[in-house]
Amino acid sequence: MVSLDSAEKNAAFADALGANFTLLSDPSGNVARSYGVLNLSRFFAKRWTFYIDREGTVLRIDRSVDPARHGEQVASALAELGFPKAGDGP
Repeated sequence: MVSLDSAEKNAAFADALGANFTLLSDPSGNVARSYGVLNLSRFFAKRWTFYIDREGTVLRIDRSVDPARHGEQVASALAELGFPKAGDGP
């Protein structure tokens, strides 16, 4: 996950969720702008999911993120794209 929030705010959010992954901070909006998801009028990023392989190739972009079901959708997409399950691959 990448957020426009500060690293401190992201750390607090991750702690509150009990997240076991890193939330990256992009307070300048440079990464969001590079991926075409920065909403300049309100300075927030669109909720899109990019599936990127180890070589840096974008394999899929999900532009219809439903926060209530997104975990399930991501798991399904990762399986379809052939990503290994945690503990199965390098």
